[in-house]
Amino acid sequence: MKTNYEIRYAAHPEDAKSYDTKRIRRDFLIEKVFASDEVNMVYSMYDRMVVGGAMPVAEELKLEAIDPLRADYFTTRREVGVFNVGLGEGIVKVGDETFTLGYKEALYIGRGDRDVYFASKDPQQPAKFYFNSVTAHKEYPCKKVTKADAVVAHMGALETSNERDINKMLVSQVLPTCQLQMGMTELAPGSVWNTMPAHVHSRRMEAYFYFEVPKGQAVCHFMGQVDETRHIWMEGDQAVLSPEWSIHSAAATHNYTFIWGMGGENLDYGDQDFSEITDLK
Repeated sequence: MKTNYEIRYAAHPEDAKSYDTKRIRRDFLIEKVFASDEVNMVYSMYDRMVVGGAMPVAEELKLEAIDPLRADYFTTRREVGVFNVGLGEGIVKVGDETFTLGYKEALYIGRGDRDVYFASKDPQQPAKFYFNSVTAHKEYPCKKVTKADAVVAHMGALETSNERDINKMLVSQVLPTCQLQMGMTELAPGSVWNTMPAHVHSRRMEAYFYFEVPKGQAVCHFMGQVDETRHIWMEGDQAVLSPEWSIHSAAATHNYTFIWGMGGENLDYGDQDFSEITDLK
């Protein structure tokens, strides 16, 4: 197996205004999330979130404690949220516990000194494990969460091109966490906009992972301050970092699904500062 990681440093919004396309993509876009028999991750200085992916094919993959963590185990001081976005069933071993995850099923892993391994049931149809991790002050039990367990909010309408189901899965209404919140938003056919009207939440950062984007189609992710927005064109199975000062919204050439993950000061999902659509610049 192979583990790859990089560190992304935080940017001041005044500095980010001057970034060209290449710099914006370098600092915020995570292009390579999955590769066969590799664990890829980005260690972000935004609330110390780690965003990554593991795709076990021919071997079992260990979630290694990368050097910036300065720990014997990845989960020594961290909690982790995992989603299987591969069509094949996957297995996650957390110490003495074993969990099987189907497509779009999630697992919360609490902090604690034990190894974490990822495996696929069928190498011909491998699992793809997308994960977010943030620092944790307390140990909570591991728990598998499916869409049946989620708190679902149906929002938007086809007339405004944003009909969608927000599946709140790894959130405080479903299970206890320290600061991690994760969920999955599924857009209905004919809808392409997410998170509109746009908002920021200055007490939390966020990461978006886009998938179910058909080959040849693309997502245009919007970021930046309300009066100074920028865009990043993305393909499926790619992720993007959203600073606490930035909006996070997107439109695409096809409907899609995305996983959102947050870490920061509180667990209040509704702690948002909305902007008017007509205020965006």
